[in-house]
Amino acid sequence: MQSNKLQIKVFHINDVQLASKTKIADNKLFLSTEVEYDKNIFENVAIKIIKPKEHNIYVNTIMDIVPISTKVLGRLGEGITHTLTGAKVLLTGANTEGYQMHEFGSSEGILQEKLVLNKAGTPSDNDYLIHIDVIIKPDIKFDRQLAFSIFELSDVYIQNIREVMKMLSGREADEVHEYYNTKNPGKPKVVLVKEIAGQGMMYDNLVFPAEPSGMDKGISIIDMQNMPVLLTPNEYRDGAIRAMV
Repeated sequence: MQSNKLQIKVFHINDVQLASKTKIADNKLFLSTEVEYDKNIFENVAIKIIKPKEHNIYVNTIMDIVPISTKVLGRLGEGITHTLTGAKVLLTGANTEGYQMHEFGSSEGILQEKLVLNKAGTPSDNDYLIHIDVIIKPDIKFDRQLAFSIFELSDVYIQNIREVMKMLSGREADEVHEYYNTKNPGKPKVVLVKEIAGQGMMYDNLVFPAEPSGMDKGISIIDMQNMPVLLTPNEYRDGAIRAMV
């Protein structure tokens, strides 16, 4: 028995360029360099493009790698999702004095020495990296709220890409995948138990955001006192967990 169909339509990106306006055309992603941020907290936020195999560069500590997907129809776990391949977001952060945005260990340094490619949750060696580098004012306290502010800042920028993706014609997708939550009455029920971090600052996770791997409307498992959460396979597949570790 099958229910709750999730259809993921994939659009391949083979080039990423900075431009005056965010758009997608001919498998190319053009990105605006304009970023909204609170100038009372942030000294600067820079958008850079790191091309595949050009990782011999210094970066501040890596806060996140974010895939780019958006809901076109329905909620997480069902309906239609558009997703990009060939491009991911790299979020890094430090303050003006070089103090790195981390909790239990920083990862600043030469990118090719700090980032392992072609693993679950990491970019492939052919991916473009949309590098969002956040510089914080020196007198701002490093705490959970600051970490959230940085993640939210990056998510607002990514949402501009998502809004463009929503307008892409599904007929022009490079791949289409369909997934179902399959039920087998009378057979054993199988549950995958996944433990995720919930300690605070950069050891936090959100569940059920409005967008795949997004921030808006997501609920922190810390704010839920780390209580168990039940997800369907398709909710998990569709980005119902936003890991901030």
